Amino acid sequence: ETIKVQLGLPVLDRQMGELADGSKQSFEIVGPVDIRFANRQTTVRAVVLPGDTEPLLGSIPMEDMDVLIDPRGQRLIVNPSNPYLAKKSLK
Repeated sequence: ETIKVQLGLPVLDRQMGELADGSKQSFEIVGPVDIRFANRQTTVRAVVLPGDTEPLLGSIPMEDMDVLIDPRGQRLIVNPSNPYLAKKSLK
């Protein structure tokens, strides 16, 4: 919620979601959120979780930006196979 207020993100929708403990709640959907990493960028909508919950980056924006997780370095990296432009699989 704090990030939503800091960025002044408008509420676009409400959706039901299930948390890790199995509880179900209605969540605000806000956006658009522009995400930039290295030489990549994408625009997404975001689910607002209660309180000061740590933000999570999902698989859809990661795929869109063609970034990977480096588990050894515990960081995100640009896909070394496509260092200059993001590549999308359109199969």
